[in-house]
Amino acid sequence: MGLKYRVFLEGKKVYACAKCKAHLSTDRKIMSRSFHGESGPAFLFSDVVNVFPDDELEDRTMTTGRHTIAMINCEWCSTTLGWKYVKAYEEDQKYKEGKFILEKALLMVTN
Repeated sequence: MGLKYRVFLEGKKVYACAKCKAHLSTDRKIMSRSFHGESGPAFLFSDVVNVFPDDELEDRTMTTGRHTIAMINCEWCSTTLGWKYVKAYEEDQKYKEGKFILEKALLMVTN
């Protein structure tokens, strides 16, 4: 296993892990603010950093249909922050594949 390097982001609004303050993404990477996670409101991001996925994939039936997801965790404190969409089974949901849900309650905004 190699060395881990923390990625630091620049931007008007940088979203970080509320527990350890590791940078995760920026406001420019938000695709939607209208999602719901396990604990309430969530954001759909096109790209995130400083996270790692669970090895196990899960098939879940959500309000928008069936999806295969991988839970994602903070690289630095291991807090589960949301999930990555691996596969969407409905054609109109394919845009989510490879995108990330981060739970608002687990985030903080830094400058």
